[in-house]
Amino acid sequence: MTDAPRTEAPASLAFPPGFLWGSATASHQVEGGNTNNDWWAAEQAGRLPYKSGLACDQFNRYDDDFALLRELGQNAHRLSIEWSRIEPRPGELSFEALDHYRRVLESVRAHGLEPIVTLHHFTSPLWLAERGGWTQREVIGRFARYARRVVREYRDLVRYWVTINEPGVYASQGWILGVWPPHRPADLRGAFGVLRNMAMAHGRAYHAMKHEQPDARIGVAHHWRLFDPADPGRRADRMIAYVRNHLMNLAFPIAIRHGRLIPPLGTGRRVPWLADTEDWVGVNYYTREHNRFELRAMMNGFGIEIFPDLDRNQLGWEIYPGGLERALLAAAPPGSGREVIVTENGVPEPDDQDERRPRYLVQHLEACHRALTAGVNLRGYVHWTSIDNYEWAEGFHPRFGLVHVDFETQQRTPKPSAYLYREIIRRNGLSAGDLARYGTSGQGR
Repeated sequence: MTDAPRTEAPASLAFPPGFLWGSATASHQVEGGNTNNDWWAAEQAGRLPYKSGLACDQFNRYDDDFALLRELGQNAHRLSIEWSRIEPRPGELSFEALDHYRRVLESVRAHGLEPIVTLHHFTSPLWLAERGGWTQREVIGRFARYARRVVREYRDLVRYWVTINEPGVYASQGWILGVWPPHRPADLRGAFGVLRNMAMAHGRAYHAMKHEQPDARIGVAHHWRLFDPADPGRRADRMIAYVRNHLMNLAFPIAIRHGRLIPPLGTGRRVPWLADTEDWVGVNYYTREHNRFELRAMMNGFGIEIFPDLDRNQLGWEIYPGGLERALLAAAPPGSGREVIVTENGVPEPDDQDERRPRYLVQHLEACHRALTAGVNLRGYVHWTSIDNYEWAEGFHPRFGLVHVDFETQQRTPKPSAYLYREIIRRNGLSAGDLARYGTSGQGR
């Protein structure tokens, strides 16, 4: 790769010693050829607009990719293990897949990266989906057994584990909006059942994983989406924003921290063994919504999102750096002692563009530093994503990567933002030059 000039400007906004600086991927989005899960089946059936195909061929190119991330200064990497490879049929383990992921994790370690390993990142084995997937209570025990076996296999290589990625997004995209498998729009009962089963599965998995690895650090990657009233002076708008924040951001954490299944997960009953099953908090943050109460929008929870004239990314999401500070303060309030890692944060751009990302990166790291200054126990920042990849129903067009991928040749080329990130990592913080060129200057907060 072509190197970039190295600068030695000191950090004006310094981060704590030992801070984790990394980037993230998910197995189905980068590996290619995950033919035994529900996403692949939906792709082949034409129920999704794009097919993942070879994706980034990282199943074969992982070592080169991890070496590149290390050259780019990173010291951590978040990745996921594909359940459908580990357990291709109910109760049947693939030792070939177990060996493969051992080589993958050994490579992560060999390149000086701290692995943060996710066990479920949106895809499920096809055999599980055909039995009703996450709507059926049997998934609770099956997921716990899968989690226990994976931890038993890799406890010498992994300390940080994520059981489930973005349970609220998974349920809403598949059962409310219906744009992801299993494509069941407006199925609120199904969505709430999925969320409840995911909370219970996390709890069972937590105890099973601790049995195998008592010092494991286990958490959930929560999608934290800000919900603000479209008109702060209108009581109904404040109400709908409050309700959506409760449903999307608070109900699941309350279940796994306090052992209480509040709506939409349940009626409030206590499940004692669910309490305190989160050693650290993962926060995935991208944007916020401006919500307006609308009585006619019953199927949308009596609320609609309005789109004021604000800075937006390629997917139409508002770019609002101050939301990350707010998310961190809410997810791990000062004084709570909760360890938190930003497990995803990034911006998509069209092919060969890298214009928004440098400013996005610096301004969101400013927000992280403000949260640190306020007393949040922030231990790391993981950018989404390492390399351009398959972005689910959006296909290959939105490019979130620090590294450009030519999907015809599979050639990797670091973008300017990758080098900027490397300099930030080298100084363990933001320099005065970073702030002058890309910082908020009091805006975007």
